[in-house]
Amino acid sequence: MKGTTTIGSAVIERLHQLGVRHIFGIPGDYVLSLYKLLETSPIRHVGTTREDCAGFAADAYARINGIGAVCVTYCVGGLNCVNAIACAYAERSPVVLLTGSPGLSERVRTPYMHHMVRDFSTQREVFEKITVAAVSLDDPATAEREMDRAFAALLRYRRPIYIEIPRDLVHAPLPAPLHPLRLDDEPSDPAALEEAISEVRTMLASARRPCILAGAEIGRFGLHDDLTRLVERLNVPIASTLMGKSVIREDHPLHVGIYGGLIARNEVQQFVNESDCLLILGSILSDVEDLDAQSPLLTEGRTIHATADRVAIKHHRYETIRFQDFVRSLGSASLPSFPSRPLPAQVPTADRAVAPTAPITLQGLFRHLDSILDKNTLVIADVGESLFAAADLHVHRRFEFLAPAYYTSMGFAVPAAVGASFADPSLRPIVLVGDGAFQMTGSELSTCVRYGQSPIVIILNNRGYSTEREILEGPFNDVHEWQYERICDVIGGGVGSRIATQEEFERALATALADAGRLHILNVLLDPADRSPGMVRLARRLGEKLSTDKP
Repeated sequence: MKGTTTIGSAVIERLHQLGVRHIFGIPGDYVLSLYKLLETSPIRHVGTTREDCAGFAADAYARINGIGAVCVTYCVGGLNCVNAIACAYAERSPVVLLTGSPGLSERVRTPYMHHMVRDFSTQREVFEKITVAAVSLDDPATAEREMDRAFAALLRYRRPIYIEIPRDLVHAPLPAPLHPLRLDDEPSDPAALEEAISEVRTMLASARRPCILAGAEIGRFGLHDDLTRLVERLNVPIASTLMGKSVIREDHPLHVGIYGGLIARNEVQQFVNESDCLLILGSILSDVEDLDAQSPLLTEGRTIHATADRVAIKHHRYETIRFQDFVRSLGSASLPSFPSRPLPAQVPTADRAVAPTAPITLQGLFRHLDSILDKNTLVIADVGESLFAAADLHVHRRFEFLAPAYYTSMGFAVPAAVGASFADPSLRPIVLVGDGAFQMTGSELSTCVRYGQSPIVIILNNRGYSTEREILEGPFNDVHEWQYERICDVIGGGVGSRIATQEEFERALATALADAGRLHILNVLLDPADRSPGMVRLARRLGEKLSTDKP
């Protein structure tokens, strides 16, 4: 940018340096000056229908691009983003929330300003709980240092940050031209890293049934190739968590499937649990995702667990080792190679074909969907059956599956398609979304029409919240019936189809795939009692857990 560097232009320049090419959001008076700067910058603004949708779009963009950004106004915009930023924090997605606030001079004259809640710092204090850095650039003398501190935290932990600029300081000049980005990110302690690799080598030397469990952080740090190299050098089976689905190609001969505390197939669960040395790389521990904290693998010290927060080997923690350095060092270290051993069987194919005129079912839908996925498709799954049935799909390349698999916030998928389409226009999003989740954020399809995007949106219409029905049935789980295919008339574009049979689904999906220039909505009418194998597994394990929790 030419001319004097201001606080606002400095932030936008840093965003561009780090790879942001699109920023999502809705304007408001406290950020209009920022929006004017964006208009003349290399970063393109993408307008959305809601602020939380802007957050979900930025999240999906970040998962593919490495960093995403959202720009919204003070409080009424920012606080609408809380859930989306919380999702990004929980699932380690590097999103920048850029916002404005009342000017410093205004605060002196008027103690209460519109949009304000409690006091001027309330919004920042809220986001301090769900970001790794929350800064207010309210002093030109310290603005560069503060924003770079936030950006360093985003890159270090791959989690969201919050940057607030009072509106009367957007054009405030910095005291000096912008310096090269200083991350102040200390490298791994070489001695500690060498000791950790040596300890891993010793554990593997005495192992007979080692296994790798890979999570989402592999993708967040761009370590896919390093992971594949490690797997192939060791010749060790690998499972991925649901949140980490697609961090390795699922047609890889050593990939055994999805492992997770509530939705994994029994064969995969047992195979991983019986390993005598488990390398957990880039995965947090949770009830939905992976190992229970009381698992013998943990309590007996048979794990190597590395995340952005720490590296732990057996019961020994290494606090001075960077996650990416550890994974890359594993890939290049002299470690033992293991003989091949039998792996769990793949997801079985249904015994008989579905009659074309038979009512559409989850089994028929997902079996056919699995057969047509290729390297040009991207599956984006919302929660509920959309996620649990999709767990058994086979993806063919990296970044081919996006979902809020740990935080499980409804309404993620449709706005995520907007962000994903900007992050990688070569991929055709196939969006799997329940009717309840669609009613939350489906209006964001108008953004797809506005910007010429063409996702294929498959609405699993079972007239309610299927996961909650499995836990506790009641009329509170029902949703009002919409004619979802007719939303195309409202948003001014796209093709809608109403699907009742297997034949209609296959025909509509083929038509959608052949029509790359338009968005397609498939309203799939399902029996409310229909359940996928993943949902059945989850419901059974939840029931067992609830029964053991009773006094």
